Amino acid sequence: MDISRFLNHLAQYSGENTFNPWADHDENYEIEKALAIRRANLKDYLTLRIGGARILLVAEACGYQGGHFSGIAMTCERMLLDFHPAVTSAMVLGHRGNRTSRKDSPLLKPIQQEKGFNEPTDSVVWKACLEAGLSPRDFLLWNIFPFHPYKKGNLLTNRTPSEEELAAGLAYTRELLSLTGPLPLFAIGKKSENTLTAAGFTVTGLRHPANGGANIFRSQLKEALA
Repeated sequence: MDISRFLNHLAQYSGENTFNPWADHDENYEIEKALAIRRANLKDYLTLRIGGARILLVAEACGYQGGHFSGIAMTCERMLLDFHPAVTSAMVLGHRGNRTSRKDSPLLKPIQQEKGFNEPTDSVVWKACLEAGLSPRDFLLWNIFPFHPYKKGNLLTNRTPSEEELAAGLAYTRELLSLTGPLPLFAIGKKSENTLTAAGFTVTGLRHPANGGANIFRSQLKEALA
């Protein structure tokens, strides 16, 4: 399987109260070319890392402030637009990125209209990896459920993926590993850790950065890499 086939397979997924960044489009929030941009973003991101990444970090699911609009796990729009204080578009894509959210959407906050979406957890993960001595292309970020699960009736929310969704998402992690070859697996959060462990993978479990876990995550990652 190559990257293009992997993208095509991702685009085939459809689920209730789930947004597929590489197949779905919402004109209330997004520009017309959003879908093409996200597909290109993920392709460029993977191309820079497959064959060279040293570790794979797998979190739970895509969030509305992160991969929903960027198309890249644990990566937000402001990183791609060079509005982020620590992560640049060159680190992520190798070139300046494009936004997919609408500047003129009345449903976005003023700061989101101006600079795109920002996801705090994405910032913690990226900064922790860089501070631990990894280069931007040493680590590959993914989600065990690579799509965005949201609460019914509100696209700009996040919900915990069901056990069925986690099981379905596991297939895409297997496919990604078929592209990269064997890599040390770091699971961010218990949902990811339990799903991967139950499937027979050997993983290093890390505390999820959300809900006060950022410092624990940083120290666990640094210790594991050392």
